[in-house]
Amino acid sequence: MEWYKLCWAKYATFEGRARRSEYWYFTLFNIIAMFVLGAVGGILDAILGTMGIISTALIAIYGLAAFIPAISVMVRRLHDTGRSGWWFWIGLVPAVGGIILLIFMIMDSQDANNFGSNPKLAAA
Repeated sequence: MEWYKLCWAKYATFEGRARRSEYWYFTLFNIIAMFVLGAVGGILDAILGTMGIISTALIAIYGLAAFIPAISVMVRRLHDTGRSGWWFWIGLVPAVGGIILLIFMIMDSQDANNFGSNPKLAAA
């Protein structure tokens, strides 16, 4: 839960580095939150007969709120692997872009690079 809070505390911080755990815990919590909001919205839609309006609105509001922190933690994660944040755009390449970005997100931290010292060593 601390990693999730840390990403919200660094809402639009695109400098520095983010460990794998920071990125993946934030992503996991976002997936869980969207699932829960969709389920709660679905129940409310069924009760009120609103045909998906409430669930869609809840997911969209949360998605918009989490959009900037998700991009910033991804950029910091790219920095941790020694890449510029501009590599974020590779995800828009059909078929292979998402796979390449996933590989970058899975890679281990580099030692000190242009973006700062290794956050894994600082936490130890």
